[in-house]
Amino acid sequence: MRQVGSVSILDLVGPVTLGESASQMREALQKLADGGARNILVNLRDVSYLDSSALDELVTAYTALTNAGGRIKLLHPQSIVKQVLQITKLNTVFGTYEDETLALESFTAV
Repeated sequence: MRQVGSVSILDLVGPVTLGESASQMREALQKLADGGARNILVNLRDVSYLDSSALDELVTAYTALTNAGGRIKLLHPQSIVKQVLQITKLNTVFGTYEDETLALESFTAV
């Protein structure tokens, strides 16, 4: 986890699947939210795969943050992750970005 201005960035690595990796992601997102983070950027550059449990954790975080007036966006989804987002239509829910600077700026855009 790292902080850039008002945005908390969660850098994920490896496949995020049912079990420990999805639990770790959930705990990290919860820790950020409990700490007052309202703008979270999930960096997927080094994520090779997301399964349904990981997607469920992202949707849960999205719902909780949105209800609290916050936002969660995705950065650098790899091709396999993009395919999963498209198949599940979650690409229409999450803002996705290929450039970190543009992603960070999107949190301040009106």
